[in-house]
Amino acid sequence: MKKDEMLPGRRTLLRVGACLGAAAALRMLTAEDTEAPVRRAAAGPAPGPQAAPPRLRSTAYRLAPMTADAPPQYHTVLPPVRRKPFLSMPQLGPRTMVLTFDDGPDPRYTPEILRTLREHDVRAMFFVCGEMATDNRDLLREMYDDGHVVGNHSWTHPLLIKMSYDAVHDEMARTSEVIDDVLGERPQWFRAPYGAWNRDSFRIGAELGMEPMGWTVDTLDWTTPGTPTIVRRVLDGAAPGVVVLSHDAGGDRSQSVAALRTYLPQLLSAGYQLRVPPKRR
Repeated sequence: MKKDEMLPGRRTLLRVGACLGAAAALRMLTAEDTEAPVRRAAAGPAPGPQAAPPRLRSTAYRLAPMTADAPPQYHTVLPPVRRKPFLSMPQLGPRTMVLTFDDGPDPRYTPEILRTLREHDVRAMFFVCGEMATDNRDLLREMYDDGHVVGNHSWTHPLLIKMSYDAVHDEMARTSEVIDDVLGERPQWFRAPYGAWNRDSFRIGAELGMEPMGWTVDTLDWTTPGTPTIVRRVLDGAAPGVVVLSHDAGGDRSQSVAALRTYLPQLLSAGYQLRVPPKRR
C-alpha cells in the first residue's frame, strides 16, 4: 500500500486529533488574556503613566449624577394606630395639668381666652373645627404664635361613629389641610367630637399623623351650668396629669371665659404647671 493511501478510519482519527489540539491552544490563549490583568493587579501598578480609570457601567453612570448631591430625606414617623385616646398626660411632669378648648375658634370668646392665658404665661391645646378655622384664620395664627397646640376636631363636628370611612377621612383631612395652610404644619393631635371614637377614627388619625386626645375632667361648660360650677369642677378634679375639657365656641361660652379667669390663677397658686405636649419630630 502506498503512503498516501490511508485507511478511512486512520484519516478520521488524525482529523479529530487536529481539532482537539486547536481547541486546547485556544483555551490557553484565552486564559493568558484573562489572568494577566489579575496578576498585574496583585503585583501593583505598572511603572510609568497611570492608566485611565475604568468607565462606570452604564446603569451606575446614569444614577451617579442623580444621587451624588441629593440631601438626605427625613420623614416624621407616623404614630401607631391606638385603641383608645390619651386621657391624661402624667409624663409632662409632677403637678402638671393640661387645659384644652374645643369647637373654636370663635371671635366672640377665643380672643379673651387667649388674653387670659397670655397674662399668666400659660399654654393650652385648642381643638379646632375646620369650618370655624377657615373663617377665623387670624385667631388660628394667634394661637400658634402664642405657643399653644392647635389640634384637629373634625370639620363640622359630626358623630363620626355614624359615618362611612371616606366621610370620616374627609372630615379630618380637610381640617388638617386648613391648619397646614395657615400655620405651615399639620396638627399632631386629634379629638373626636363628643369623645366618640371607633376603629376608623383611630386609623385615619394615625394615617394623617395625629395622636388621639381625650380628657380626664369634663367641665360640662357647654350646658352653661354657671361660672362657679365650672370653677368647682376644675379645682375638684385637679391632679397631676389631668386633662381638662372646656369649650371656646359652639354656643354661649361667656361662663367658660369667666371661669378660666378664676380657676387659672388658683391652680397656679396651688403649684400646678399648665403645659402642653411637645411637638413630635
